[in-house]
Amino acid sequence: MAKVVLMTGVSRYLGGLYARRLSADPSVERILAVDVVPPPHPIGRAEFVRADIRNPMIGRIISQAGVDTVVHMNVIATPKDTGGRATQKEINVIGTMQLLAACQKADSVQRLVVKSTAGVYGSSPRDPGVFTEDMNPKVMPRTGWSKDSVEVEGYVRGFSRRRPDVEINLLRFANVVGYGIRTALTDYFSLPAWPVPMGYDARFQLVHESDETEAMVRATTGPPIGIVNVAGDGYVTLLQCAALVRRPIVPVPLRSGGMLGTVIRQTGMADFSADQLSFLAFGRGLDTTRMRSVLGLDPGYTTRAAFDDFARRLKRSVPLAEPVAGTVSSAAAGTVAAISRVFERIDS
Repeated sequence: MAKVVLMTGVSRYLGGLYARRLSADPSVERILAVDVVPPPHPIGRAEFVRADIRNPMIGRIISQAGVDTVVHMNVIATPKDTGGRATQKEINVIGTMQLLAACQKADSVQRLVVKSTAGVYGSSPRDPGVFTEDMNPKVMPRTGWSKDSVEVEGYVRGFSRRRPDVEINLLRFANVVGYGIRTALTDYFSLPAWPVPMGYDARFQLVHESDETEAMVRATTGPPIGIVNVAGDGYVTLLQCAALVRRPIVPVPLRSGGMLGTVIRQTGMADFSADQLSFLAFGRGLDTTRMRSVLGLDPGYTTRAAFDDFARRLKRSVPLAEPVAGTVSSAAAGTVAAISRVFERIDS
């Protein structure tokens, strides 16, 4: 199994980690790494193929190379990486549809591995303490990457009905953090001051970038697993994280989420949506029993250790708030001022 692998999203950070890690597996004979732009990082012995998965040409690549395993890692999390929300959705949804159509026609394909997100479970006050893989969200995600991922998983289920002979391995990851990765959540953590939903202190899990990579490799080369949640052990809360990196917090009402997100996106510092504010209010828990029993993964980082590793980068790159004098950096003051303008517009 997994002799000839085609992967998407190699030019992204996690795609590069995966390509290098998979290159070390001698059982994999050939790796085709597909993206629209050349990767800015090493990709091991993977062969870069410039191609757009939205183009039917991807089907010819799969057929001509005799690909038996397709690894889809090109569901993009942040619109600013693609030039806007419309392009992000087109890549995520239309790109997945075209890729699955190509897989459906290729008799050589025996396994499909999809990197998904625990964001498909949503975040609401009606949610259970932990989500198992067979649970559905009480409130569906409304925007962005999580909404796209719900649609992607729907297309994957349709593909599995049309090609029941193909093994489907789908991993739902908690928010990935680490020393090198940048996501909407790490951009939020990098803000000089954190807008925090007023009256809430969300509990959530994280997964380290190295554990994410190991999980993807196991899903590629190991036995069939179906759908599996992946997260580090334990939980952290939002206010604990703020205290660990000494970030000032700015309490904000949940109803200001949409307008607040617009202001923060305009600053260029982070992508921030109403769904993200809901996650910061209500959090999310994942049952990881299948991660250990079926995937065979025992994460090397707990949730707290994964955040600590990210925090080391944060402390090097972003000035910390003054812990004693009660003052904050000029950047933090600017963020607070932007949030204050939101409240003025809401009140008016």
